[in-house]
Amino acid sequence: MLCAVAAFALLTAPCATASSSPARHAVAAASVAELRQAGIDVPLVVRPVLRRELTVDEPALEQTYQPGVAWEWQWDAARVNQVPDSVLRAAASVKIAVIDSGADLGAPDVADKRPTTWSVLSHSSRVRDTLGHGTFVSSLAAGSVENGVGISGFGGDAQLLVVQAIDSDGYVTDVDEAAAIVYAVKHGAKIVNLSIGGSETSALERRTIRWAARRGVLVVAAAGNEHDAGNHPEYPAALLQPLGSNGRGGIGLAVGATAMNGTRAYFSNTGSYLSLAAPGYNVFAAESADAAWPRAQLPWVSPGVYGWASGTSFASPEVAGAAALVWAANPKLTAQQVAWVLKESADGDRWNRELGWGRLDAAAAVRLATQTQGAALRDARYDPRPIHSSPPS
Repeated sequence: MLCAVAAFALLTAPCATASSSPARHAVAAASVAELRQAGIDVPLVVRPVLRRELTVDEPALEQTYQPGVAWEWQWDAARVNQVPDSVLRAAASVKIAVIDSGADLGAPDVADKRPTTWSVLSHSSRVRDTLGHGTFVSSLAAGSVENGVGISGFGGDAQLLVVQAIDSDGYVTDVDEAAAIVYAVKHGAKIVNLSIGGSETSALERRTIRWAARRGVLVVAAAGNEHDAGNHPEYPAALLQPLGSNGRGGIGLAVGATAMNGTRAYFSNTGSYLSLAAPGYNVFAAESADAAWPRAQLPWVSPGVYGWASGTSFASPEVAGAAALVWAANPKLTAQQVAWVLKESADGDRWNRELGWGRLDAAAAVRLATQTQGAALRDARYDPRPIHSSPPS
């Protein structure tokens, strides 16, 4: 069994903390049964591989009174502010599944989406988020953009499906991860966000990722926060954009993080498995009232609690939300084509190990999607070349 490592703080945790209880074993057995019913080949002896949430453990409450800098600065940085309102509304036809630690269903930006919920840990609709990670991720991916309070999610009016798979200590096994993916796909998700990671993968994880891709689902994952601690590849991200691919092909998207100035966030992993990057350092979003995260003192009156946090965990849902906008702009696209559009429209001149194809540009992605017929993309090579015309270094 893989021992997980606490995000950024690098505190080794005993493997048994996340998997040794009888209740956890019973839930795992139920999850395995569901996976087999879905047609996924599960080994007779399951050796769970642990994952963890990918938050940099330093929610930064920095001064924000800078001319021209919004509290939710990432919205402008990714040019979501230039996406037509009609596209934000049309995203209601797309469902984003956030597989994470649950969500605070009382947080206004989550509550106003009336999300469908499910916990693979308790096999119930209860998804209380005492960790806080899932609420932050959910609000970034699909927080309400029309309730007049709090923040705006990147997915416009996209539907939100909250699937709880991360436990209260911040860990998830590959069995629960797989069960959550299957649940999300079977319940209509077109996009699945996985803000989790670990240094090992498993046959079960690989099979489930392929299973989702074959059903036309776009899986988006965080690339990892261990740049200064070995910079090893993170899974499942390195399954979506394979090692050695240099951003070409793949069956999903691996997302790195940028800082406010557009450069790579210091913690964000680099490597041949990066697809693109999005804001992930000191991003502003909704927090869970049930979690002990530092909270921003806001100059306006608003229900809910908000704050800043850092990590590729929070870059990934922004790309997942932008994927919903691309699909809204052109519903004829396949999942692979949506991934291609997002990479093609990123702001880099060529692929590089720091930021992949560059920083997320939601407005450019929507524009490219509307200008390109699905049929024209059907035979396209899924390695960005027309815009990024120079060969990768």
